[in-house]
Amino acid sequence: MSASATDATAAGLPEENPWGAPPRRRRRKITLDRAFFMAVFLGLPVAVFVIFVVIPIGQALFYSLTDWSGFSPVMNVVGMDNYVKLLHDDTFLKALRNNVLLTIVVPFVSLVAALTIAVVVTTAGPSTGQVRGLNGSGFYRVVSFFPYAVPAVIIGLLWAQVYDPAAGLLNGMLTGIGFEGFTDYAWLGEVRAAMPASMFVMIWANIGFYTVLFVAAIKGVPAEIYEAARIDGAGRFRTALSITLPSIRDNVQTAYIYLGILTLDAYVFMAALNPGGGPANSTLTMSQHLMNTAFKKGQFGYATSMGVVLALVTLIFAALVFTVFYLAGGREKKPKRNTPAFFAHGRPLQMLKAREGSQEEEVRR
Repeated sequence: MSASATDATAAGLPEENPWGAPPRRRRRKITLDRAFFMAVFLGLPVAVFVIFVVIPIGQALFYSLTDWSGFSPVMNVVGMDNYVKLLHDDTFLKALRNNVLLTIVVPFVSLVAALTIAVVVTTAGPSTGQVRGLNGSGFYRVVSFFPYAVPAVIIGLLWAQVYDPAAGLLNGMLTGIGFEGFTDYAWLGEVRAAMPASMFVMIWANIGFYTVLFVAAIKGVPAEIYEAARIDGAGRFRTALSITLPSIRDNVQTAYIYLGILTLDAYVFMAALNPGGGPANSTLTMSQHLMNTAFKKGQFGYATSMGVVLALVTLIFAALVFTVFYLAGGREKKPKRNTPAFFAHGRPLQMLKAREGSQEEEVRR
């Protein structure tokens, strides 16, 4: 035993490890309270997740490899035949393209519109005094949220009546203000108009919720940051791009993923607007084709393989969104030369710190 270890032992201190390894941590005894906590807050959620998520996913993967009709216990394992069949299913590939188009357009337009409204009702007010939105911003907030309070199926049926070629409100309004050719125009019956008209309904229905979400996120940004930007001469547009958007980037990312998942499903809206998939399947989605295959044709095994593909597409979409947001600003950037301190690091907080530092320096002088 070394001299230092002997001294430590004599002094009642723990003996040093001669090999430099970190000392072992004592295991805490499992008391009844600790065991109960682990069972309720750790064991129970894991059990629920396994029962209602992991096992159904495993079942779905198995059914996708069979020719199960759905109404009989008999099923034969056919391997990857269902997935090979999907690659040659023109209707499914058309539905997949429609879903991809929805996922590109609907989230982007919805979030840009919601973010614009949120900025206007929170920070686009007078350029002097307290940072606030335009007059009557509460009214705009309530009006924009109203569509989200209505169930999606009701919205779909409502807009199907608005688009009605014979007695629809839209054709009546366009004809009334002088547009010719809309007397009996079938918005949901024309190939070139059915998908844009359906997209508009989905955007209209979701703007309100994401407006409220962004308003809450913007309210969490310190007002001192906006006041400092005003003093430095930043306009409303520059403030929105350089302060508001980076500050709520995580909210925008989450909203984009939620909306993307909604558009990859889109069953309720499309089933209410176009139960048959629209003219020439122009609005048919994967979920609609899946339901038709399972319950109308009795091919549950083949339909389950569509569900597996839909789940994979959703995961790929989420990974793409995370990657794009990471590359677009998720990393810390080095400040550029001749860039004002306020915007140097891409984070408005850096601007606030720079201003606080200058104020402290003035106080010292």
